[in-house]
Amino acid sequence: MAGKSYRDLVAWQKAIVLVEEVYRATSQFPKLEIYSLTNQVRRAVVSVLSNITEGQGRTTVNEFRHFLSISYGSLYEVETYVIIAGRLHYLNQEQITCLLKLSSEVGRLINGLRRSLQ
Repeated sequence: MAGKSYRDLVAWQKAIVLVEEVYRATSQFPKLEIYSLTNQVRRAVVSVLSNITEGQGRTTVNEFRHFLSISYGSLYEVETYVIIAGRLHYLNQEQITCLLKLSSEVGRLINGLRRSLQ
């Protein structure tokens, strides 16, 4: 969508903070998880950000909304992986709370952006 840059979107700005926080948190995961849970949660969180970006670059509102829906689905994946990591004691309660709160905020922003495109 021409005009506004994806970097101007508040949803994108918060999502990149979520990416940073997930990378920080997962850097402390056991090395045996590098190709499994660590990789999965990192790919999912980057997908949240990437789909906001790609949607903004599309030519129609419907395409943008579609990519925001994919982004929202990836966000649910991130939340699930955070919960799993907590249950495995890879994250402490403070980290879990922080990541889930930030994820929830990104979700609200994505939904608000989707609604604004109707």
